[in-house]
Amino acid sequence: MTPTTAADPTAKKIKAVTKTGSAKAAKVSLKKGSSARASGEGAQVVLRIRVRAYESKIIDASVKQIMDTATRYDAVIVGPVPLPTEIKKYTVNRSAFIYKNVREQFEIRVHKRLIDIINPNAKTIEALTNLSLPSGVDIDVKMM
Repeated sequence: MTPTTAADPTAKKIKAVTKTGSAKAAKVSLKKGSSARASGEGAQVVLRIRVRAYESKIIDASVKQIMDTATRYDAVIVGPVPLPTEIKKYTVNRSAFIYKNVREQFEIRVHKRLIDIINPNAKTIEALTNLSLPSGVDIDVKMM
């Protein structure tokens, strides 16, 4: 991808927070049919972490723990991005015989967050693999 210029109307700036708390702006060009990649360096490695849990408080605590671990090793983090909550609804009969038309509804909510770590080093990846998270938290890690 070619670097974007100031005249490019599709160029947007994304803030990435470093360990010191200072925000670095990375220029990103969004075009139809292409994914958003930060420009500046040739090939960037992005570690995409997708966190899922049934309770929102547990997922927020887990995301904070992941971000603290990544910032401890000077990693550039984008996120956490809240993804849409997946809601599964189930309707069941309350009674089997007489009150057949009476029903109950139950739902399961799955909260999701997305974290991108740009150009992680070996210490960052090792610290994230040794991280102990609470039960009920599902993590998917992809190297892009």
